[in-house]
Amino acid sequence: MRKELPERYYLDHFHEFLSFFDAQSQALLDQETQRFIDDFRALAMPQQCIVARAANRKYAIINRSHFDYPEIPEPQQQLDTLIAQGWFGPVTGVDLQDFAGTVTKNDLLAYLAEYPITQKYTTLKKTELVNLLFAQIEDYGWPQNLPQTNYLLKTFEPALRYLLFLYFGHSKGRLNQFSMRDLGIMRTRTDATVVQARFSDIEQARLGFEYAVALEKLPYTTQAQRLNAASASIPELYDPVALDYAQRYLHKLGVRLLETDRAAGLSVLAQAPGDESKEKWLRECYKDGDKEAVKTGLEQIIDNPPSDSLLAFAEDFYARKYHKKRTSEVTDMLRNASTTLQLDISQNQSVEQGVVAWYKRHDQLAWRTENRTWRTLFGLTFWPVLFEMDTLVTEFDRRPQALKFNTFYQTFGPQIDAILARFESPQAWILHLTKMASAHYGKVNSVFMWRRNQLDTVQVLLEHAPLESIKDMLLMMCKDFASLKDGFPDIMVYDGETLRFEEIKAPGDVLRRNQLIAIKRLQEAGFTVQITQVEWFHDPMQPYVVVDIETTGGNNGYHRITEVGMVKMVAGEIIDTWQSLFNPRRHIPSNITRLTGISNEMVADAPLFGERAQEIAEFTEDCVFVAHNVNFDYGFIRQEFARLEQSFRRPKLCTVVQMRRACPGLRSYSLAALTDHFGIAMEQHHRALSDARAAAQLLTIIHEKTSSVAVN
Repeated sequence: MRKELPERYYLDHFHEFLSFFDAQSQALLDQETQRFIDDFRALAMPQQCIVARAANRKYAIINRSHFDYPEIPEPQQQLDTLIAQGWFGPVTGVDLQDFAGTVTKNDLLAYLAEYPITQKYTTLKKTELVNLLFAQIEDYGWPQNLPQTNYLLKTFEPALRYLLFLYFGHSKGRLNQFSMRDLGIMRTRTDATVVQARFSDIEQARLGFEYAVALEKLPYTTQAQRLNAASASIPELYDPVALDYAQRYLHKLGVRLLETDRAAGLSVLAQAPGDESKEKWLRECYKDGDKEAVKTGLEQIIDNPPSDSLLAFAEDFYARKYHKKRTSEVTDMLRNASTTLQLDISQNQSVEQGVVAWYKRHDQLAWRTENRTWRTLFGLTFWPVLFEMDTLVTEFDRRPQALKFNTFYQTFGPQIDAILARFESPQAWILHLTKMASAHYGKVNSVFMWRRNQLDTVQVLLEHAPLESIKDMLLMMCKDFASLKDGFPDIMVYDGETLRFEEIKAPGDVLRRNQLIAIKRLQEAGFTVQITQVEWFHDPMQPYVVVDIETTGGNNGYHRITEVGMVKMVAGEIIDTWQSLFNPRRHIPSNITRLTGISNEMVADAPLFGERAQEIAEFTEDCVFVAHNVNFDYGFIRQEFARLEQSFRRPKLCTVVQMRRACPGLRSYSLAALTDHFGIAMEQHHRALSDARAAAQLLTIIHEKTSSVAVN
């Protein structure tokens, strides 16, 4: 049932938002911001409605002609009163980025047409057009065709944006998130919030806000303004939010200045906090020939690394530039891949799943793991610390602050050590994870995604890997989550004796830095990790399941399956078949009955799809899903599984597409035409198993015609 919001929901939300600043966060307010709150609360309700409506607008400009809301009495008169009181002012005081966000590119071109501009500007980007317009305004005044009387500037915008920054902890937070919450569009975490200030003090809060504003304004600044910013000293920053925005702003400022004033750009990058700026500075200085300074800087990082990511860069750059190593560590790891597997070309849509199936056919157990296994283990192991001790400031927060700013172990080291020390056996650890999953299943978090069989691969890991190795790896994640939140190997393999991880690389794939870091740290913790290169070929032992379905109609979002027929093939031979009618729980149209011969009476006592879904999943597992016009059959079956809240993913092959490639120039590629062309007998056309058998013979012909062709 669709949720409805009350008439003045936006006003209720605004009061809820302002109430946040009646507690600890009040200490972060300056006089201007506190005055805004007090003055707003003193307004009459209709005027509060106008201000709250305006506050919900993304930019500092509003169009007063849009403010005729039925629940606000005499809204235009209310606006006039607010203008007289100073809540709104003329548009001429607007900042460039707010103006750019309000007008379209066509508006800008129309305004610029009024000025005597000789240069060609119609192909300029929007930011460049805004800069050009404001340069003309400075010389000639505002354009006559801009409806200034309609546009109003929210004079309270600086105070509002500062409040939003304090509440959300970033500059992208908007008041419409409250209505999205109430409508059920956005899930929030009310259970993990406490009344606390997001910043340590007002000075750090203001610095963070100023850097956030500067970051948004940067594309609209002039060269003189950027140089002036570059010459300013960097204040002491110890609050994580302020430090994060300073890193981002100063890095972008430095990079932009490199294009116009290289010395100034390098100076900013050298002083800027953060790994990204340090790496950029070292690379640019090396280009300029300042090799001794770069060497010293790299050695300092290697001796005292601030993060795994920067360490990986420094070690590799140092080896290549100062030890004359010709290739990168990433290239070396790919070239020295531990294993090369030949995989059937049909698996190129999901190579990792294809490798998992290959191992299963060779009597080894394998699972897709990637990041989800390690992040699930990390999130559930430390849930009490992440979401109960490191509480969220507001219900809209998703990631705990200590993870967001990479200070998890620094903040909660003793608690983390105590949790890990409790797990003396796999059973004890699994019991803890099960309790956490049972108690918190479905809660919003930014560490992992909830899903069915959440702990399956985690349990395998705990049962077959040394506990100390797992603890060491988790401890590394705690100390540098930013570098180890992703990049983990694709699959986990257990051969009956030992467990290992494998990063799968198909032809043309590259090894990214985050993957290199994760592999090295896993190896450091004592795990066996290898790179597995895949080569494509036509594997005669690759199982195929040729599928045909009959349905009540052509739209899988509405119509349902009435019959499924499947033929399993290995090495060109049929080794198994499967067939069933299904009750679609809807009327079968008469034209469908005439086509297929399947009537409502025939399916009245047939099973529902959900009653035999597991059989279909098992029959097709680790096989290539083949059909004539495969997307039709695959789409219907996948939709039926989705209705059961189950995933169905298989590599696909279409006999229509493959037959066009193998036998070009035929009159028609319909199933009936192809069976007639190749003399394939049809037992009962438009019945699932009969059509599946026919398509299986087409698959054999396709393989015969392509088996001699080399796969590149």
